[in-house]
Amino acid sequence: MTEALLSNVPSPDRVCSALRQQIVRFRFSLRPVSVGTVTEVGDGIARISGLHDIMVGEMVEFEDETLGMALNLEAESVGVIVLGSDERIHEGSTVRSLGQIAAVPVGDELLGRVVDALGRPLDRKGPLHTNRTRPVERAAPGIIERQPIRVPLHTGIKAVDALVPIGRGQRELIIGDRQTGKTTLAVDAILNQTADDVLCIYVAIGQKLASVAQVVHVLERHGVLERTVVVVADAGVPAALQYLAPYAGCAIGEEFMEHGRDVLIVYDDLTKHAWAYRQISLLLRRPPGREAFPGDIFYLHARLLERAGRLGEAYGGGSMTALPIIETQMGDLAAYIPTNVISITDGQIFLEQDLFHAGVRPAINVGLSVSRVAGAAQTPAMRTVAGRLRLEMAQYRELATFAQFGTELDRNTRAALDRGARILEVLKQDRHHPVSIEEQIALFFAVTQGFLDDIPIERISEFERQFSAFLQERQGLRNAIAIQQELTPELEALLSESIHEFKESYLTLDA
Repeated sequence: MTEALLSNVPSPDRVCSALRQQIVRFRFSLRPVSVGTVTEVGDGIARISGLHDIMVGEMVEFEDETLGMALNLEAESVGVIVLGSDERIHEGSTVRSLGQIAAVPVGDELLGRVVDALGRPLDRKGPLHTNRTRPVERAAPGIIERQPIRVPLHTGIKAVDALVPIGRGQRELIIGDRQTGKTTLAVDAILNQTADDVLCIYVAIGQKLASVAQVVHVLERHGVLERTVVVVADAGVPAALQYLAPYAGCAIGEEFMEHGRDVLIVYDDLTKHAWAYRQISLLLRRPPGREAFPGDIFYLHARLLERAGRLGEAYGGGSMTALPIIETQMGDLAAYIPTNVISITDGQIFLEQDLFHAGVRPAINVGLSVSRVAGAAQTPAMRTVAGRLRLEMAQYRELATFAQFGTELDRNTRAALDRGARILEVLKQDRHHPVSIEEQIALFFAVTQGFLDDIPIERISEFERQFSAFLQERQGLRNAIAIQQELTPELEALLSESIHEFKESYLTLDA
């Protein structure tokens, strides 16, 4: 046994030969490293002297291995935001620049994971096995690289897909007071993307950890977490990480987009993002402007949201659709941050508190909500039924104003009011229950053609539930709507015949 062990030991000549080869190959080179000294630290901000060759956005490392990012370049010092705790950083400690700007890991390995603003795992599923990284800050694609937004992104939310359609590559703002269903609306849009092969990114900024955990649980329960990346900068982390989180999520989405894939990214929410940036800016002693926000607050969100879009085929052909969320105070759309983001985005979905408390879910104010892409992001069949629906709704809103005065109404006016009330009832929807686009077209066709006029309003939801089950059995009808994508006379006749057949069985069963 001893001889066997000795036989595996290399000879002295082989060891010497290997050492000589390593010595010959060794190359020693000096690389200058910029080193500075902390002169002031506190509230997540450090001022450093001696870093003369640093650039904006460059990463630095403190003695305790905490990372920071240079944000202010002044004559005698550099203002650095600390990307972690500053408790172990003290005056006089050394800081070295890393020679690279902030970057996050990207790739398919992030799907199904929960990470922080620097791409570090938070879900206890082990390390990320990817070597690819992307800078969090990057110039948005130019005009030549983009193509028009014409491919619909179906959310499964009836009121959105019909009245405020969203296209792939669009930036549609979700805005409203707190506790009006903004996050629920965005999460429901994520839940509907499994059938359309759209990858999703959910960025939580300044949210409570319990709220984030609930969203992750919903995504996991519905089987969409493995196609989603969750980026978390909760309310308990430093403002620097809350500032960085949406840019990190955008960089992760750009990796997918430039490889020809479609991405939906939700920023929840940019109001808290602006608050975090205001806190950082004031601590860096930048001059405050309106509502104490710095002067570049508009650029803060513009350079983020402009990175969404749909690329041309020569540039990958992918898309990134952005759903930023903004929280208002008492429904004030004219406040500073809401007006800024409204002017950047391609439309807004306004959730009204009065509608929410009245039981209208989702509480979308159709009059104040708009999509600047409009019918270009709808299939021809949906565009046809949605056009009729929009006209009926406009007429209903106008007549409902006069009906409040208690004047006598003629038969046509009363019929229009009854039809509008049924449309409102049809647009109501339970959370986390997306509706396929084929079912939506059939349902909107039924209500605009008067098939629901004789159904009591309190029975509309039951009628819709049974009608949905009926459509599930009629796969041929669903396929016809999906394949033709246009409401031809033949398809309208088929729809009318199917609805008549269902109503006969429904009314017979009811009797």
